[in-house]
Amino acid sequence: MAKPAKKLVIVTEKILLKKIANIIEESGATGYTVLETGGKGSRNVRSSGQPNVSDTNVNVKFEVLTSDRDMAEKIADQIAVNFFIDFAGMIYVCDAEVLYGHSFCGPDGC
Repeated sequence: MAKPAKKLVIVTEKILLKKIANIIEESGATGYTVLETGGKGSRNVRSSGQPNVSDTNVNVKFEVLTSDRDMAEKIADQIAVNFFIDFAGMIYVCDAEVLYGHSFCGPDGC
């Protein structure tokens, strides 16, 4: 049986990778996935103030499964307050269902 979860997605500049990973780990989340990514947004400007020259591999995308919305919002709030004044980024949350995931569901499954 599937276990309900929230999927928190954070897309931001690669320079923040370790700092955001620390916030996620300190929140009590059981883990995350991070990918190098790129794209184009309305600002199209890096934290350096320079235009984005390359559309690939300049950002990171974190995906974090949390057991509830409160944990997702706590992580999101910390990241936004600490970094999104000076760095580009976006955070959103989606409903998810975990079908298989030992560390998320527990030793007996979902």
